[in-house]
Amino acid sequence: MKISFKNDYSEGCHPSILEALTQLNFEQQSGYGLDDYSKNAAQLIRNKINDQKAEVHLVSGGTQANLIVISAFLRPYESVIAAETGHIFTNETGAIEATGHKVHGIPTENGKLTPEHLQQVLDLHTNIPHQVKPKLVYISNSTEVGTIYSKQELADLSAFCKSYQLYLFMDGARLGHALTAETNDLVMEDLSKYCDAFYLGGTKNGALLGEAIVICNEDLQPDFGFHLKQKGALLAKGRLLGIQFQELLIDDLYFDLARNANEKAMKIKKAFEDKGCTFLTETFTNQIFPILSQKQIEKLADKFDFYVWKKIDEKHSAIRIITSWATTQEITELFVNEINQL
Repeated sequence: MKISFKNDYSEGCHPSILEALTQLNFEQQSGYGLDDYSKNAAQLIRNKINDQKAEVHLVSGGTQANLIVISAFLRPYESVIAAETGHIFTNETGAIEATGHKVHGIPTENGKLTPEHLQQVLDLHTNIPHQVKPKLVYISNSTEVGTIYSKQELADLSAFCKSYQLYLFMDGARLGHALTAETNDLVMEDLSKYCDAFYLGGTKNGALLGEAIVICNEDLQPDFGFHLKQKGALLAKGRLLGIQFQELLIDDLYFDLARNANEKAMKIKKAFEDKGCTFLTETFTNQIFPILSQKQIEKLADKFDFYVWKKIDEKHSAIRIITSWATTQEITELFVNEINQL
C-alpha cells in the first residue's frame, strides 16, 4: 500500500482522544451541545482568544461550518467575496450558491485576499438594488495553497471590511498549521480582534471530526442555534465533539500536532529545494507544492500518493504534498530518500 500525502485526515485521531472518548463513554450528559465537555471546550477557546463574549458552536465538518455561517449571516440578496482558490469557490459543490448567495471568485497568486481585491468587487457592484450586494469576505488561514496571513495583512483586511460594513470570516480548517508556522506573527487574540467569525478545524488536525465555530461579533450571535438545527448540524450526541476539542485544547495538544505536521513538511520541502525544485507558492505550513517533471512525478507516484495540483507546461506540473499530525520521522525520511534519488 502506498504512503499517502494526499491529505491530513487519512488517519483516525490522536490516541488521547480515543482514550478520553472511551473513559467518558458511560457518563450521562445533556444533549445538543449542552454537555459539560462542550461547555468546557467553548470556555477554553474563549480564554485562548481573550474574549469572554464570543459564542462557540461545535459542528462536524468544514463545509458544514462554511455553509451555516455564511447563510446565517447574510440576507437573501447579499453575496460573498473569496479567492478563486477558496474552498467555498472550488470544492463545496456550490453549497453557498445553493443557499442563494453568489460567490465572487477573485484570482490571486498566493491564495490571499487584499483590500485592493475587495475594492475591485465593490466597484463592480454599485447598481443597487439591481445587483447583489457584497457583504461577507471569506478567507482561509492557512490558505488552500499553504500560505498564511500576517498580522498586518489581517489588520488591513479587517479595517477595510469595517469601513465598508463587510463581515470578515476566516475558514480555519488548517488554522493550527497557520498559527504554528515559523513565519507566523498572529496569535489567537488577533482572530477575535480582527474577524467577525472564524473556526478552529479539528478534522485536519488530530480529531476524528469536528470544527469549532467562533462568533466574535455580538450582532451575529442571536438565533445562530436555529440555523444549526435547521441545517442538521446540532448533534444530539454533541459530547462527541466536546470531548475531542476539550482534549485538543487543555494542554495545547492542538498546536503541538499542527507543529509536527509543519516540521515534517519543511523537511520534505528542504529535500525538494536541495534538488533544485521550484514551488507554486512559498509555504511554511503542512502543504507544499513542488514543481516537477512528469518523469519525476511518475517515479514518486510508485510509492507515494499525492495530488497533481496544477499543470505548469507540457512537461511540468505542481504536485501537492500534505503532512499530518500523525506523519512520523520514519515516513518523512522514506520520502526524503526517494526525493534524493530523483
